[in-house]
Amino acid sequence: MTRKLEGQKALVTGASSGIGKAIAIEMGRAGADVVINYLSGDDKANQLAGEISQSFQVKAIAHKADVSRDSEVQAMFERMRAELGRIDILVNNAGLQKDAAFDEMTLEQWNTVIGVNLTGQFLCAREAIRSFKRQGILEQISRAMGKIVCISSVHEVIPWAGHVNYAASKGGVMMMMKSVAQEVAHLRIRVNSICPGAIRTPINHEAWETAGAYETLMKLVPYKRIGEPEDIARAAIWLASDDSDYVTGVSLFVDGGMLLYPGFESGG
Repeated sequence: MTRKLEGQKALVTGASSGIGKAIAIEMGRAGADVVINYLSGDDKANQLAGEISQSFQVKAIAHKADVSRDSEVQAMFERMRAELGRIDILVNNAGLQKDAAFDEMTLEQWNTVIGVNLTGQFLCAREAIRSFKRQGILEQISRAMGKIVCISSVHEVIPWAGHVNYAASKGGVMMMMKSVAQEVAHLRIRVNSICPGAIRTPINHEAWETAGAYETLMKLVPYKRIGEPEDIARAAIWLASDDSDYVTGVSLFVDGGMLLYPGFESGG
């Protein structure tokens, strides 16, 4: 793979497992120094940082922070600026689910999901844009002043009974992303989203871990395979690189056709 991000500095939130881990690895492979944000599992995060550094000859740092807390986000960006000098790419990936029937959902379940999935993306994007504006454009590494990639979901569009807090958070990410993209485009700051469909990650293992569950899942996926974290990571590299320099405010669905509503493929 061409090192399309050589010399750039990337922060990936929720990066110690799943989609975030795959993105952090691909950022390193593409030549970027990487801050690996995580909330739990110190050993796992530090091991990943070491592997990225050794494999790709870049600098990788593991930093523990709750992205829903402003003070911890501020401290994370301060450390990144101190150790890496700047930020060129933010991947807003941290997210979680706390599922319940709507009339049984607690305020804690609602607030926790909105806090991480939506408020966390707001706090990190706000700090990234502040940093981009202070730094200015460094044209020898990128045509843009900065790039933000928000990890959303097909459920920014598709309603999801039993997961109302999650779907609401991703709908919010979509409109936040587009509004921020509109606001900062004149500065050559690009803001886009990737919307995964069914991806093989720990968060949704019940949907794919048995043959029966996988068969049921495939009824929703016209392409007839589950997505892998690397499918999302490759899209993130493209959105972070100058290959997509004229792309901003876009929700890029990487979903094997899930948004084609396969229930209607035989005419409804």
